[in-house]
Amino acid sequence: MPGNSEGLWYSFNMGPIHFISLSTEVYYYLDYGIKMLVKQFDWLEKDLQEASSPKNRTLRPWIIVYGHRPMYCSNDNKDDCVYYETLTRIGLPFLKWFGLEDLLYQHGVDLEIWAHEHSYERLWPLYNYKVYNGSYEEPYRNPGAPVHVTTGSAGCQENHDMFKKQQPSWSALRSDDYGYSRLKVHNQTHLFMDYVSIDKRVRPNKAIRLDGVELRKAQSVTYLGSVIEENSGTGKELGYR
Repeated sequence: MPGNSEGLWYSFNMGPIHFISLSTEVYYYLDYGIKMLVKQFDWLEKDLQEASSPKNRTLRPWIIVYGHRPMYCSNDNKDDCVYYETLTRIGLPFLKWFGLEDLLYQHGVDLEIWAHEHSYERLWPLYNYKVYNGSYEEPYRNPGAPVHVTTGSAGCQENHDMFKKQQPSWSALRSDDYGYSRLKVHNQTHLFMDYVSIDKRVRPNKAIRLDGVELRKAQSVTYLGSVIEENSGTGKELGYR
């Protein structure tokens, strides 16, 4: 990786994308204080301010953030992401300082990629448990909030993480298959991400694609749209390409 990729957090540019790598663990290991958490948050705020400036957003309209622990999930376990006030989303308990969700939303982050859960889950464009689909027909075209994808099922020997029986309205698609995701950024307006199952192989060298979604946008601006429908995921999913 280019740049200071040996640090716990860093960013780099590749084509029309600004990638940001975060350490979510600074929210969960506080035995030695919050210094690292604050340091990362301050760095991230400055990095996003620069990346979302009109000049840089014209050069690199896509901002993609990735880290280990997701803000949202619907798995059937006791991980932090199953609770309403996730630490990475809201920030420090009770004080609610240094939460990531507001900061990423304010600077128009397009895609957030997470892991930790040994499963795959794609959400509708989401902010604070409200769905901000671009439209009913094309939810991922000019969405009004970041798109979250949890893809942490590469084959951990701890086995699969199952889902709760009731799928939340903000969850678009989920699978407990082992597999991997692929990301292809076509240009400054079209981005495609899919998920390939290795559990459902047709033959040893032929896997099955379980999901595919295309993000499209006309321009790069901060999210100013209104909610299509609060706490509802009624948009129509895009088909495979």
